[in-house]
Amino acid sequence: MVSYITKEGLEKMKEELDERKMVTRKEIARAIKEAKEQGDLSENAEYTEAKRQQRENESQIIRLENIIRTAKVIDRNKKSKSGLVEIGSTIEVETKGEKKTFELVGSSEADPLQGKISNESPIGKAFLGKGENEVFELELPNRKKVKYKILKIS
Repeated sequence: MVSYITKEGLEKMKEELDERKMVTRKEIARAIKEAKEQGDLSENAEYTEAKRQQRENESQIIRLENIIRTAKVIDRNKKSKSGLVEIGSTIEVETKGEKKTFELVGSSEADPLQGKISNESPIGKAFLGKGENEVFELELPNRKKVKYKILKIS
């Protein structure tokens, strides 16, 4: 499966991966070693916690490696030839009398509070392929319908 990501997002993930491999792994290994030196591991909370952190860190390393391996970098500077909303587009919309701006990104970079919406989310899917001045309704999980008008795509 392809992971759509911006160049900045990819660099950030690579930095996090390096940090987890080079720093966090060593810190956790040191904590495990110190906990083992305390003796009885069956009742050692520090050892149990360090092992939990190790599992979590290794899971995150695998997740980041998979995203980086399958990444397709979104070129934000490339203007859409079709004039339609696509991954990497920044769109200005009007809904409920308010103007809002969204950036359509891959799921690994989604941050709705920052206006970054995933191409896999219901609203992201609804925006894909739409053009300027297009009006459409989106049904929310609570069955309410929200109308959007696309004002600008960049």
